Amino acid sequence: MFLSDRQEKIIALARSSGRVLVDDLAAQFAVTPQTIRKDLNDLCDAQLLTRIHGGATFPRGTENVRYDARRQIAATEKQAIGVAAADLIPNNSSLFINIGTTTEAVGEALSDHHELMVITNNINVANRLRLIDNIEVVIAGGVVRQSDGGIVGEAAVDFIRQFKVDYAVIGASAIDPDGALLDYDFREVKVAQAIIANARHVILVADSTKFERTAPVRIGQISQVHTFITDQCDSPSIRNICQQSGVVLVETAKANR
Repeated sequence: MFLSDRQEKIIALARSSGRVLVDDLAAQFAVTPQTIRKDLNDLCDAQLLTRIHGGATFPRGTENVRYDARRQIAATEKQAIGVAAADLIPNNSSLFINIGTTTEAVGEALSDHHELMVITNNINVANRLRLIDNIEVVIAGGVVRQSDGGIVGEAAVDFIRQFKVDYAVIGASAIDPDGALLDYDFREVKVAQAIIANARHVILVADSTKFERTAPVRIGQISQVHTFITDQCDSPSIRNICQQSGVVLVETAKANR
């Protein structure tokens, strides 16, 4: 298809940030929301973007959105998810936190806790929590992924396997309608699988944009977690899996109404 200058810019914005919203684009280009919706529909019909409620995403099957851009996607929702997850974790407990922007939000929300042992492969979480009194931070060894500060590889997996903790906080890059939890890096997936296997209570934190994405590497199934915290779950199949598997589904958007 022939792309207008505006449509080319919309694709570039979606490529850099992962997601574009109708209202933001209308304001940026000084056109009506209807004009932007037509642009997005044309781009999605050409399979250059993927339509979502209120906007569109850049379709990526094998490569994740840049980490700094991921921090901006659903930032308010991630903050609420982080607070809800932190509320489930009592003082005087041990926990894993793996790499991800939503798991980082959980780490930030733990600042008022005390007597915690936090084991993480997330340099960003470790750097924040090390400054807090009464929180002991243990960081995994291994290869530091340059893109996001995640520590991955067999050394990190072996390190995680030394522990058996009370809680684990994990994220996922995408959630399939069949309940599959997906990521992009098989090395990170191995760490996440070790975390799941060595925690008594697994908390999955993922905002609703993860239902709109896909990724090539399987972490596991949502039925393997104990609690799933998201801002909003509009997927009937995920709701059904949670109900059948005894997974507690927490939706922060409903809790804040």
